[in-house]
Amino acid sequence: MPSPATHAQRLLIAITPPEPVQLTVAALATPLREVRWTPVEQLHVTLRFLGDIEPEQRERLIERLSTVHVDPFTLPVESAGVFPAKGPTRVLWVCVGSGHPRLHQLRQRLDDALLAEGLPVELRTFHPHLTVGRCSEHAAAGANAWVRTHRDFAGPIFAVEAFELYTSELRPHGAEYHVVRRFPLAV
Repeated sequence: MPSPATHAQRLLIAITPPEPVQLTVAALATPLREVRWTPVEQLHVTLRFLGDIEPEQRERLIERLSTVHVDPFTLPVESAGVFPAKGPTRVLWVCVGSGHPRLHQLRQRLDDALLAEGLPVELRTFHPHLTVGRCSEHAAAGANAWVRTHRDFAGPIFAVEAFELYTSELRPHGAEYHVVRRFPLAV
């Protein structure tokens, strides 16, 4: 287990798919100008981005997150899309378990824990996905072609037995994610 941080850290809560799923999704990366593909080991489904959290609150948050439990479940990996839906494409993604009741139950219980800790919860529609690539403003044609090619993508189903608290460190080549703690779903 990593030693406690002594300074604020950018944190997020996510689900990490198993390596075979990550490899299948990463294989969708094709040479496209102005697209930075997500490294295979960095693929995850963000449940909540928390922003900068001070060390004392981080430790209390870890205690709260350890009380969040739902029954393990499976998620499909299917279809491709872009964010935002209108305007210049910024993100290429693959959908994960859209509308799955246990996934939404897990997110609600995480939100309850965050609110109990006094952390704000952004109110916007939840689109569970794996970010496959990030686009510059000049990537529109290639991004649109990529989505047309992979719109009907169907990847493997995977079991979700835990969620993770990650750090997100901004680097010149993009964010790097590191697991701080893994939380099993079942007690």
